[in-house]
Amino acid sequence: MTTPLRAPREIAAPGTGGVGESTLRPDGTLKVRGEFAYSSDLWADGMLWGATLRSPHPRARIVAIDTAPALACPGVHAVLTHEDVPGRKHYGEDHTWDQPVLAIGEVRHQGEPIAVVAAEHPETARRALDEIVVEWEILEPLTDARRAALDPGYPRVQERPNPARHQPVRVGDVEAARAAAEVVVTGTYEVGIQDQAFLGPESGLAIPSEDGGIELYVATQWMHNDLSQIGPCLGLADEQIRMTLSGVGGAFGGREDLSMQIHAAMLALRTGRPVKMVYNRYESFFGHVHRHPAQMRYEYGATRDGRILYAEVEIILDGGAYTSSTLNVVGNAASLGVGPYVIPNIKIDAYGVYTNNPPCGAMRGFGAVQACFAYESMLDKLGAACGLDPVTIRQINAASQGSKLATGQIIHAPLPMKEMLAQARDLPMPPPLDESDIRNLPGGASQTTHGEGVRRGVGYGVGLKNICFSEGADDYSTAKVRLEVIGGAATALVHTAAAEVGQGLVTIEAQIARTELGVEKVVIHPADNQVGDSGSSSGSRQSYMTGGAVQAACWAVRDRVLELVGGTYDDLSLAGGKIISAAHGVVAALEDVLGDRVIEETREYHHHPTTGMDEATGQGDTHTQLGLCVHRAVVDVDVELGLVKVVELAAVQDVGKILNRLSLEGQIHGGTAQGLGLAVMEEIVVSDGKVRNPSFTDYLIPTILDMPPMRLEILENADPRAPYGLRGAGEPPTLSSTPAIVAAIRDATGLALDRVPVRPEHITG
Repeated sequence: MTTPLRAPREIAAPGTGGVGESTLRPDGTLKVRGEFAYSSDLWADGMLWGATLRSPHPRARIVAIDTAPALACPGVHAVLTHEDVPGRKHYGEDHTWDQPVLAIGEVRHQGEPIAVVAAEHPETARRALDEIVVEWEILEPLTDARRAALDPGYPRVQERPNPARHQPVRVGDVEAARAAAEVVVTGTYEVGIQDQAFLGPESGLAIPSEDGGIELYVATQWMHNDLSQIGPCLGLADEQIRMTLSGVGGAFGGREDLSMQIHAAMLALRTGRPVKMVYNRYESFFGHVHRHPAQMRYEYGATRDGRILYAEVEIILDGGAYTSSTLNVVGNAASLGVGPYVIPNIKIDAYGVYTNNPPCGAMRGFGAVQACFAYESMLDKLGAACGLDPVTIRQINAASQGSKLATGQIIHAPLPMKEMLAQARDLPMPPPLDESDIRNLPGGASQTTHGEGVRRGVGYGVGLKNICFSEGADDYSTAKVRLEVIGGAATALVHTAAAEVGQGLVTIEAQIARTELGVEKVVIHPADNQVGDSGSSSGSRQSYMTGGAVQAACWAVRDRVLELVGGTYDDLSLAGGKIISAAHGVVAALEDVLGDRVIEETREYHHHPTTGMDEATGQGDTHTQLGLCVHRAVVDVDVELGLVKVVELAAVQDVGKILNRLSLEGQIHGGTAQGLGLAVMEEIVVSDGKVRNPSFTDYLIPTILDMPPMRLEILENADPRAPYGLRGAGEPPTLSSTPAIVAAIRDATGLALDRVPVRPEHITG
């Protein structure tokens, strides 16, 4: 069992340590002290403040807009609507181009941007919004996701057909398997809307440049993807837009889509002055996409001894008004719809639909989270029907290296799921309930109970998540590495466009450079678009992809350094600032060989190719890599009041290769915390298309008091096709923690509990 690294001697200081060491994050101390500059802290001389007018209606026609009263306010410099968009009027993920920069004729969700204002003071800008007069024709919102998926006569939300994507998966003969099944279980499951709930709201600064272009300082997950949408809407060439990543206060998928980027740039270009925009918390709930809510129907048939013969699955994901990442989320939900289990006969139908509900897109787990809650609930139900415990039923059906996924893809890397389940089961259990201190009980110091009605439950969850981009995407990352002598020391400069969103990528980049170039001094260049695309900080892909690119660029630099030594040796390497021969020891100091030379190399790293899913059968080699995590949850439940206390969470995860244990443990803890939030508290409540709880007062997220102690068992079974053998690790814990916690609550209460988050009324009836 691993334990948190606490002793200072076990942690390398910033600026030291290579791959495999727990190097401290260079930004960590600044963040803890409140000295780190986030995008909301930006400032420029002569800066104006931008603000956005948003629709109060989930569906309505705009009859007329009068901006003159707002423009007449003292201190207001610009009021812009869709008529002022200088280029293309729509943008969208995956080049769907279906989301208006500012509403045109009709709004399709509550909070849709209608107009933007630039003023001398933020309060002036906000007051000016109140002066804009909008005449509405309110329409009945279209919010039934199931009808949108299955009823051809259901009205369209936008011009695109509904569903946005229907992805079937077909394997074997389900009807024949149904006839042979000795045990059949069914379940209907629902997942509510979860928010990324990052602490740093959407914000950034746009500065007009002398060449008619724009400089953008923003918090984003993928600058080059932003650029591909911003340029056409502004009518600017890519080279006229200079983007620099600013401090990101969390992301989790919520910054993959554009928010204020085009709006701030439009205002800056119109006024000729820098414009800063910062959303408040209320606006942030409308300013980014959320996790897709899901309605799911499952049927499993099995032999009496628990071997699954068939699965019939329907997954409906509500994408809201615009496409965003829905197409890819559906692909993930379909391909991972039955998880890491060997099932010979499969029928899956996954749908992503348009409604007038809040727009949904990327969030940690990306379609696999919803499916995981359902298929893990089904494994528990099937196990109970067959008289098998939760671990055994999973081990009987567990996939392993050489098994096929539902898509027909062969699992090439190690997948020791049976062993991981046994490890999770055999970890020590927390001590029995201590009723002597009420803080240990559900409800805590509120003294709602003294132990009466409190029952303990244990549950398990297994999550399988694809790593990197899938379905034939040309996924790559670019890195530029420069080596020179600065201040008498060989120094490496690493330059990528990869977004550091809190996951510790800047630490990993430096560790790789130290390992491959044998230097101690490494400088990480601010991420910007003046270097090639690094792809999105999503899909648990940056250590894999940008790590691979940095490694490749370092190898190219190393080869050029070794060429300077000449052909005398053929066994040279770089270590400790020296050029070393395996046979003869130190050959030269790196600084002496470099002299005043500057060696710079840029490399792209591409993972091995994937394919799309067949439109009719869903078959294909769709995924680059798979990450697996097993959770065991222990909970105490007050069955009379419906209160839940998560007593302990244990996680067993295979990460291929540990690059930085300290950061890795933080990722597992963080992913687990978000899964806990989905299990028992986090949900955006929507009624008739309107959000009822857009604040952290009413949208609850786990705090330090809600997170229990964690036991971690971290395995290293290298993936031979990945850099260093690593396996993306940030998302799998989010999948498996939710069903494990809900299974534990079921164990304590005996209730079916087919919806998350589980609320007190679900327990008390």
